[in-house]
Amino acid sequence: MHHFTYKNGVLHGEDVSISDIADTIGTPFYLYSEATLAAHFKAIDQSFADCPHLTCFAVKACSNIAVLRLFARLGAGADIVSGGELFRALKAGIDPRRIIYSGVGKTADEMHYALTSGILMFNVESLQELERLQEVAAGLEMKAPVAFRINPDVDPKTHPYISTGLAENKFGIAMEQAVAAYKRAAALPNITVMGVSCHIGSQLTRVEPFLEALQRLCIFIDSLARENIQISHLDIGGGVGITYNTEEPPHPREYAQAIRREMAGLDVTLILEPGRVIVGNAGILVTRVLYTKENQAKKFAICDAAMNDLFRPSLYQAYHRVLPVREKKDAATEAIDLVGPICETGDFLAKNREMAKVAPNDLLAVMSSGAYGFSMASNYNSRPRVPEILVTGNTYHVIRDRETYSTLVQGEHIPDFLE
Repeated sequence: MHHFTYKNGVLHGEDVSISDIADTIGTPFYLYSEATLAAHFKAIDQSFADCPHLTCFAVKACSNIAVLRLFARLGAGADIVSGGELFRALKAGIDPRRIIYSGVGKTADEMHYALTSGILMFNVESLQELERLQEVAAGLEMKAPVAFRINPDVDPKTHPYISTGLAENKFGIAMEQAVAAYKRAAALPNITVMGVSCHIGSQLTRVEPFLEALQRLCIFIDSLARENIQISHLDIGGGVGITYNTEEPPHPREYAQAIRREMAGLDVTLILEPGRVIVGNAGILVTRVLYTKENQAKKFAICDAAMNDLFRPSLYQAYHRVLPVREKKDAATEAIDLVGPICETGDFLAKNREMAKVAPNDLLAVMSSGAYGFSMASNYNSRPRVPEILVTGNTYHVIRDRETYSTLVQGEHIPDFLE
């Protein structure tokens, strides 16, 4: 479900014409729907309303502080993986007691920042990280609340680049090593054991891998209890997929019912880390066609958005629907590659895509771009990053300015010997 629909032949975000936005601020740009963001968050959060839980939005999916503020007002916490994401979450007004810190490479400075900010819990990923956290907490005369991220070796049936719960992945601690890790944590004077954490991957379209991982976690929590280590929080991660093309992911209600059944009798606060499932279909990338060209083998439409703006197609060969902003109901179709200006053959937004014939100046909407869109954008080829727009009802707000050539060199310096 989303709020991008055609009205009088023109694609709208809620009640605002996307063509009008493009005429005012130029292209390309990201556009998010406030109504869709709110509806998707509530769909997840309210599906778990009958059990103690905390919904921590995965900041990496879409980190604009206006989007985070919206979720904060709806009661969200945050799942963060860096000091920068902690800064964003706090800047947006998210309660630090609703923030969990994941990720394999936390630095001592980041640990210090998180401890003094009063976050809920660290998801620790190695024994060396645990020892470093003990040192930092001791220096502050504080106790660090921790869970270990457990790697259950469950195949999530997703793209290998976004699988995180297999034995071969860099994330987490193997099940067979985890009891010893918890015993070590329980013995450290500046560590408080709070939880167990697990995240098996992203863009999962079946419930079964979640349930398989959860079954293993429940058995593991029982084994900790036999060692007199009590767990108050269970973080089952995120990863529920969305529809980009023909996928049929579980509805949040179906997902929640299956999880709650599997957890029956377990006395813990459940932590969720949804990201893509909330923001993915709540955002689009709007681009303008610059030129069309044809060679012996292919037809191309060259647009002003590129792989530096939306990296997923180049990185994962990911599919995004592409719609004309001005509807072309009866137009002839042709197979094209939709490409950008970047000097890489891998710079494309769609390949061999059958779509209505396009011409220079046509506006196109790259759908389902709200997750891992702007948050993965770069300045490759010295291209300024695009603005982000939030539409609500019949108004829109610029929530990030378009970068300029001046901002591209901000922070760079020519040393005296080169003057």
